[in-house]
Amino acid sequence: MSVGVPASVSDDRGGVTVEAAFAVASLVSVAVLCAAGVLVVLGQLRCVDAAREAARLAARGDDRAAASAAGRVGPAGARLELRREGRLVVARVVADSALPGVAVSAESVALEEPGLR
Repeated sequence: MSVGVPASVSDDRGGVTVEAAFAVASLVSVAVLCAAGVLVVLGQLRCVDAAREAARLAARGDDRAAASAAGRVGPAGARLELRREGRLVVARVVADSALPGVAVSAESVALEEPGLR
């Protein structure tokens, strides 16, 4: 006859290790999602800057420099769409973000400078 810990109590061995592993995995997942969220926000800000620069340059009549600036200032793989609505130049910059399936974009409007037409 053995004296010691009953069988029902000894079955819990290793439970704390499993719980700690789940906690660590959850913390890592949350940290990765937070980092991806920060990258998405930074990409959005770069799109805003790129759209502003592109609209300003296109309003001066330099569409080539606008496309170059959007590629330089915007996030990697950013696409520029320019359109004119009367005397307004609308620049839209779209790019893929750090999160799959999420795109960031920004639009800026500038008034054409006098004497361009």
